[in-house]
Amino acid sequence: MHKNMTRADFLRLSGATALVVAPALLGLSGCNKPTATNGAASGSKLQVLASFYPMADFAQKIGGDKIEVKTLVPTGTEPHDWEPSTSDMVRFTDAKLLVYNGAGMEHWVDDTLKSLGSNAPEALAASDGITLLEAAKTDPEHEHEKEHDHKEEEHDHDHGAYDPHVWLDPQNAKAEMKNIMNSLVKLDSANKDTYTANFAKWEAECDKLDAEFAEQLKTTSQKTVVVSHAAFGYLCNRYGLTQYSIGDIDAEAEPDAKRMAEIADYVKKNKVTTIFSEELVSPKVAKAIAEEAGAKMEEFNPLEGLSDDEIAAGEDYFSVMRSNLKKLVGALS
Repeated sequence: MHKNMTRADFLRLSGATALVVAPALLGLSGCNKPTATNGAASGSKLQVLASFYPMADFAQKIGGDKIEVKTLVPTGTEPHDWEPSTSDMVRFTDAKLLVYNGAGMEHWVDDTLKSLGSNAPEALAASDGITLLEAAKTDPEHEHEKEHDHKEEEHDHDHGAYDPHVWLDPQNAKAEMKNIMNSLVKLDSANKDTYTANFAKWEAECDKLDAEFAEQLKTTSQKTVVVSHAAFGYLCNRYGLTQYSIGDIDAEAEPDAKRMAEIADYVKKNKVTTIFSEELVSPKVAKAIAEEAGAKMEEFNPLEGLSDDEIAAGEDYFSVMRSNLKKLVGALS
């Protein structure tokens, strides 16, 4: 301390210096962020950010103990209309890879990554390369959905034009896991053997699950699945079923009274015994239609999010899909 400087002057000067130095240190820490070729820092796990549950589950399965996965959409939250808050932005800058579904599911991705600029993580639309279905029509006269090749980036398509729920077809889930594997290998080539071995394991599980669905659903007498939310087009398309939805791609959309009456009539005429609702969507409309049509209610899980209790109990993509299969067979037999 200078002999003519008071203690108060010194403290004021020290505080001012800290305000100048702190941003500089933050900038240096950003510059020292590991490059894509270096992968995770020595002795640490590769930081992966996932948009919502199935992306987190798939990433963890492929990455194993070499990565740390954090999920953006909280448990119990419907992901269609979720978007990141200001406080979430730090999570993006801390990550090396963002895994999101794409196909219009996460409308916030492009703007968020653009706003982060050079601080944005690598980003993977896990649905890249998957053949997409057009967004389901709720009119039964349009129940056959058209397919389109999805060879371009998700943001090249009009929002809402396609059904984003690709993961509910086990073969599409396998394709998403493969895309995740390729991204992890690119970012962290030192652990390539781990990522490829994990993919081989879960690839086989996807094929096994696909075979179970195909075998158990091929002999059911009923082929129409009435659901509250048009999330099951890929599953139905894979196994020769028809999805008839109360709502549309937007899980929160509700039909008017005329539409509800039409659905009840459809259920009666087609001798549908079960109407499927979801945990993250209000069941009141589906319940009203079921009561009017004399059908029962059953919960069907589109795997858009699991509860903390379900995750703690060891539930995952495969266990929930097998539970869905059991319910489907019971409703359609």
